[in-house]
Amino acid sequence: MTNNSNLSSVSDKTGVPARPKILMPLGDATEALDTFYPYFRLLEAGYEVVVAGPEARLYHTVLHEIPPDSSIPWDITQERPGYFIRATLAFRDAVGAEFAGLFISGGRAPEYIRYDKDLLRVTREIHAAGKPIACVCHGIEILTAADCIRGRRVTTVAKCALDAQQGGGTYVNSETVVDGNIVTARTWHDNAPLMRTFLGMLENQG
Repeated sequence: MTNNSNLSSVSDKTGVPARPKILMPLGDATEALDTFYPYFRLLEAGYEVVVAGPEARLYHTVLHEIPPDSSIPWDITQERPGYFIRATLAFRDAVGAEFAGLFISGGRAPEYIRYDKDLLRVTREIHAAGKPIACVCHGIEILTAADCIRGRRVTTVAKCALDAQQGGGTYVNSETVVDGNIVTARTWHDNAPLMRTFLGMLENQG
């Protein structure tokens, strides 16, 4: 349950207090479970989730896993099509001051969208304000590119440990790691503790 005393006091035209907004940046090949579980969990808790992308359009999600029943074993994750999700905001139009927090999902999308200067700008704005940031799996590539984890303890999927270290972070193999305003998780298997922690951080800010 969201602590209403910590919600934004801004009201809409009806006088009803506006729900605090959480920015969720993504692109094509965002991982489905990394994205949809937190999306609906945040809605359930009373937040407005603003999905943003390089452009405001429909995006492809994917399923990432090492197939357990392949006749020829895979050493890496296989990518399969998932559901679609619509971004209603382009990165260039995102302003950090409008958001109560940031959730960065994984998949292959971060590898590509981390080059977007406006995504890095708004990520830095939210981070500089000390607002809660949650990140799972390959999402660490965005925090690294934005230089937000230098000197921090973080976790991520094992194959991205080097990305975390190159960004100045200390990699820890744990289901979730909290350091300041940032909580990180390894993969969607850690969704429950990640969201429990992130929601607690959102409720306790301010």
